[in-house]
Amino acid sequence: MIEEKKTIIRSSGVNETVYCGKVVGKRLKAGDIIGLVGELGAGKTYFVKGVAEGLEVLEDQYVTSPTFTLINEYQGSVTLYHFDLYRIRNEREIERLGYEEYLFGDGVVIIEWAEKMSGLLPEELLLIEIKREDENTREIIFTGKGTRYTKIVEEIEEYQKYQSSPGNTLL
Repeated sequence: MIEEKKTIIRSSGVNETVYCGKVVGKRLKAGDIIGLVGELGAGKTYFVKGVAEGLEVLEDQYVTSPTFTLINEYQGSVTLYHFDLYRIRNEREIERLGYEEYLFGDGVVIIEWAEKMSGLLPEELLLIEIKREDENTREIIFTGKGTRYTKIVEEIEEYQKYQSSPGNTLL
């Protein structure tokens, strides 16, 4: 059975959601896979913007939701491949994209609407669900599946505790 670890962080606005993504991005390396789940407008793309910041993607590479192109690529400390599967109807369409080259390649892969390819995802990944509580507040649920990703979740937990001390931040 694969090791699993879960933690929850509350975000009280867009800036905190971006910052939370940055905290995660600082911990990622080539080959890492993140699945993002959440309803339309939950803040998934803002989270991805933060991950891009954490991976040192240059500001002139404006991170947007690749809804019409399906995959955007950003150059940073490692390449970030940003999938948006909102318009995908089934896993067969995903298979035609050549997704395996990305998932098992030399970059970081982050997949919005990851539930649409649940049967194609590897067992080990970082799954992040963003739930809207109200207009500004989000609950961000991190589930690390596998040793690499449970370690990232543990680090997020530790930094969250550290951040709760006055004057400290997650980075």
